[in-house]
Amino acid sequence: PDAPSTSNHPATYNQSQAPVIDQTEAVGHAVRATYMYSGMADVAALTGDAAYLAASDAIWDSVVGKKLYITGGIGASGHGEAFGKDYELPNMTAYNETCASVGNDFWNHRMFLLTGDAKYVDVMERTLFNGLISGVSLDGQSFFYPNPLESRGQHARQAWFGVACCPGNITRFLASLPGYVYARQGQTIFVNLYAEGAGDVTLGNGAKVTLTQTSRFPWEGAVRIAVAPAQRGAFTMKIRIPGWARNEPVPGDLYRFVDKAATPATVKVNGQAIAAAPVNGYVTIARTWQAGDTIDIALPMDIRRIVSHDQVTANTNRVAIQRGPFVYAAEWPDNADGHVRNLVLPDTAALKSEFRPALLNGVTVVTGTATALAFDPQGRVTRKTQPFTAIPYYAWANRGRGEMMVWIPRTEAVASPTPFPTLAVLSKVTVSGQARRSPNMINDGEDPRNSADSAAYFDWWPLKSSSETVDMTFPKATSVSEVQVYWFDDTGRGEVRVPETWRLLYKDGETWKPVEAAGLFGRERNQYNAVSFKAVTTTALRIELKMQQNWSAGIQEWKVR
Repeated sequence: PDAPSTSNHPATYNQSQAPVIDQTEAVGHAVRATYMYSGMADVAALTGDAAYLAASDAIWDSVVGKKLYITGGIGASGHGEAFGKDYELPNMTAYNETCASVGNDFWNHRMFLLTGDAKYVDVMERTLFNGLISGVSLDGQSFFYPNPLESRGQHARQAWFGVACCPGNITRFLASLPGYVYARQGQTIFVNLYAEGAGDVTLGNGAKVTLTQTSRFPWEGAVRIAVAPAQRGAFTMKIRIPGWARNEPVPGDLYRFVDKAATPATVKVNGQAIAAAPVNGYVTIARTWQAGDTIDIALPMDIRRIVSHDQVTANTNRVAIQRGPFVYAAEWPDNADGHVRNLVLPDTAALKSEFRPALLNGVTVVTGTATALAFDPQGRVTRKTQPFTAIPYYAWANRGRGEMMVWIPRTEAVASPTPFPTLAVLSKVTVSGQARRSPNMINDGEDPRNSADSAAYFDWWPLKSSSETVDMTFPKATSVSEVQVYWFDDTGRGEVRVPETWRLLYKDGETWKPVEAAGLFGRERNQYNAVSFKAVTTTALRIELKMQQNWSAGIQEWKVR
């Protein structure tokens, strides 16, 4: 990942396009933006300046209503690590920088402290349980910079980055997390997050209260809070009922549940039900408290299907799954043949949950039945019914590279049938140099939309002006006579271009020999460049290319006949 200099970007990159009090839309570099928005909320809180509050509210509405991922991630575009246009929320190319999720929680926490409205905590919790902790592996040893919502296997966490903001940012945030559980205003205590443990609160009059949560949340919805004031006294407890427990995935209409939860949330004090409906997301309990008092909260843990606003075209005819605070993802180790992008999950498919203590440090999975699509040798789609399993999104990519998908097709029209296992698909691809991308994208069998398609490609960037090789090793010696190469070229966005020259060689024993080509070695963009040659029987082919001066090179797909 690279953080471009502001000199190469318009003023929107660093949110300097207008005075902050005149801004109404989230634009530019998402991390810079959320840090600035956090500062704006602080200014509004400290000064009471209505203009700062109005701008903060307008920008927040822009994010939550049009630019927020279901995982709570923000920053759709890798170009400038920035917010995209309204409803521009691609899945495989989603950037969602881990630092932006941290910044989003900073901002939403400050907006809550400024207003006392639980809607900000709803967004903070969604980001925390999904798009933020996905940025670190379960063993704490590797990290994600971007956090996409779909993968062909090109994504993997790394131990470190050249620009190493994300590892430090997520570790300092998680260390501060206990400070987000409760808040206090005068004689009122806000219970914002649920997590087993104890916390001490000092009220406005100096009285001390110890709160102890006992729960298996987030896997189960029952939470007991033991309220133990140092001495008997009157104060108010505000118990947050999360938006997902009130049939609201996020404030606004960007996402909605397909149906209503069968069970409402309930709150009891010393075993007696509290009838009050939530106001601004909180059930308010004002009474005289003493040691031994308890509050029992029961949150519905139904499995919910979520759909997007119609203008989010990336999610058309797709559904996301949520249980409690967790968004779920289908991942390759849990589904047949290591594929998930070929699955269709009908609305009629029953889903159930099951806690598996031995899986991914202990997770609740969602299971059901899906239809798997695949191409046969004639290019026709075949179908088979198979078990379906989804895990919490935060836990994906802890078992190696492979397919992952959050937004699952509801219809065959938007699914990606598994390619027929051609010679190229069955082969092993290796590349020269210290590449940062997986070469497996070169022979994954999926056709790109164009040369600049950033869904799944290979390139050598930031290496430039060099000569490189790509080897395709076959499962066994095979007679071949044609290759088709689709070059990656991100003209107008990046620094990768079609090569200056290239040629094809075949392996003869331990020697590489050039093929006897019948035509030119094409370098055209947005198409396959086919090269026919005198048939050879070999165990491997090699592309040998020379990059253009001061440019890098890359490949979208390589086919062999």
